[in-house]
Amino acid sequence: MGSDSLCNRREAIGLGAAIAYAMTAGLTDAAASTGRPSVKIACFIRYQIDPFQREQFRTYAATWGRVIPRCGGHLIGYFLPAEGTNDVAWGLVAFDSLAAYERYRARLRTDKEALDNFAMAQEKRLVLREERTFVELVDGTFELPSTLASPA
Repeated sequence: MGSDSLCNRREAIGLGAAIAYAMTAGLTDAAASTGRPSVKIACFIRYQIDPFQREQFRTYAATWGRVIPRCGGHLIGYFLPAEGTNDVAWGLVAFDSLAAYERYRARLRTDKEALDNFAMAQEKRLVLREERTFVELVDGTFELPSTLASPA
């Protein structure tokens, strides 16, 4: 990557797909009938990881699979590099609001398994850098089907 603040094309495509999935995953039965997501924001966590500790990061991510829902987050998932860039991983967590995110963060600070997971990652230096970006759905722009006529 040429700049730490910009993502490359492959990362951007992956991020776009993850946004769509994150918002779809937030649909409840009631919301599905209206096509409106119940989840208002998604937190995209971009991790620069030590590529030689990929499997240890997998364990770290799997632990969040238990902790995040227990603390109030809607876990969309964690993603490890599969091809191309070998040191970038993603975590996606959705919330109803930034206030819900703040309550979640407060719960994390008192959850023993969360604290142990943070300490393990720091001790092993699994995460070299972490960035958080919050995105919100723009009404009227989600899940619009193609209007392209079928090719003849």
